[in-house]
Amino acid sequence: MPSVSFPAVQGTVETQVSLSAHTWFRVGGPADVVFYPAGVEDLRFFLKSRPKGMPYTVLGAGSNVLVRSGGVRGAVIFLNRAFSGITLIDDHHLDVGAGVLDKKVAKVACEHGIGGLEFLYTIPGTIGGAVRMNAGAYGRETNDLVVYAIVMDPKGRIHRLSTEELGLGHRTCAVPSDWIVLSVRLKGEPRPPAEIQDEMERLTAQRRATQPSGKTGGSTFKNPLEQSTKKAWQLIREAGCADMRVGDASLSDVHANFMMNNGAATAEDLETLGERVREQVQEKTGVLLEWEIHRLGEPA
Repeated sequence: MPSVSFPAVQGTVETQVSLSAHTWFRVGGPADVVFYPAGVEDLRFFLKSRPKGMPYTVLGAGSNVLVRSGGVRGAVIFLNRAFSGITLIDDHHLDVGAGVLDKKVAKVACEHGIGGLEFLYTIPGTIGGAVRMNAGAYGRETNDLVVYAIVMDPKGRIHRLSTEELGLGHRTCAVPSDWIVLSVRLKGEPRPPAEIQDEMERLTAQRRATQPSGKTGGSTFKNPLEQSTKKAWQLIREAGCADMRVGDASLSDVHANFMMNNGAATAEDLETLGERVREQVQEKTGVLLEWEIHRLGEPA
């Protein structure tokens, strides 16, 4: 794309930045522009001053993202330090910046004796991303916690959206994709910190025993709640896909709904593997799995 500059922004602007280091799969091409805003006003100015038609994408921890080798056109926005604050409101409410890691949210809640957020400790990602996909684990979802979210639309206008207005469903959010989550108010319930800590440790041990570590991206497909009583991993195994491999991409031996980059896999290897799994699962079981991993950018 033509060279662009944003001389008046206070945050950091970089061009042609490889995104492979910003995702858990460790694959992907460059972003045309990467922007780290210095705050809400800086983000507003960036959105209003960007070249007309320039698309933008917000990335958090990159834990459920597959960036294609051709890279991402337009701008990639990272909400980091300026959006990483946590404020205690009372004994059961927290205001949390969109850039805060889910794990940190759970830890701070524990320190203040706010229970009900323990499952966040096991979810890799940021709270902004958790709202965007209504992240969940162990029988709980983000919408169980949200009172409201503060979001910015493409024109820089601020909105406060309730849980109902956010339209949070199973790994979905009804807010337009170009609206940016800035912060969220979360609710829990008073509980002794020792009990909260014990629960976080129990869930962590369960996660380590049932989910792989390494170059992965979390659950590849959503559980097809409206099509089947079986979970995605069960359908994948039932369809005989567990041993599928494309290049250095495979499904995990620990959890069949996790794709793995075993060292030298490309984004195309991983996406091809996922599509082959979807095709075979549909052929064998009649269920068409829907991607939970967000795929971004262009092919090589």
